[in-house]
Amino acid sequence: MPDTRTVRDYIRTIVDFPHEGILFRDVTTLFADPRGFRIAVDQLLHPSAGLRIDKVAGLEARGFIVGGAMAHQLSVGFVPIRKKGKLPGATISEAYQLEYGEAVMELHDDAIEPGERVLLVDDLLATGGTASAGINLLERLGAEVVGCAFIIDLPELGGRKVLEAKGMEVHALCAFEGL
Repeated sequence: MPDTRTVRDYIRTIVDFPHEGILFRDVTTLFADPRGFRIAVDQLLHPSAGLRIDKVAGLEARGFIVGGAMAHQLSVGFVPIRKKGKLPGATISEAYQLEYGEAVMELHDDAIEPGERVLLVDDLLATGGTASAGINLLERLGAEVVGCAFIIDLPELGGRKVLEAKGMEVHALCAFEGL
């Protein structure tokens, strides 16, 4: 009998993590399964078929896993966008709001050449704050962000609308209701 599981079927939900009332969507089970991981990478790349992409940029930390695999498939470079203080070279920074405060993302100031076409990836789209910060960093270096790809969208948190308001094409493999 053929395996008919979807990406969503490989993702487990952990109740009350990291806080009571939160349903944490855990992609480590997806990454651990070779078939599930292959399906996710292939499906994340599908909307970009035929586009010229020069680099894939991944948001810390799970965006590194899927972004690295996507860059490999495309035979392009990979660019990490990290939390403040984690990159060793000269960086540019972008602060953004979280529900509980502020965070800062950084990008090496020489990671992108002006005019390069970049696909931004991460495992999860929630409020869109981290992805927006990543887009802003890439654009400040002269990149053309050709799209944003996520494994999971949490529509109730509005991140897709935030990114679409910035003119971004947004692709997510699955959506989960609730927080």
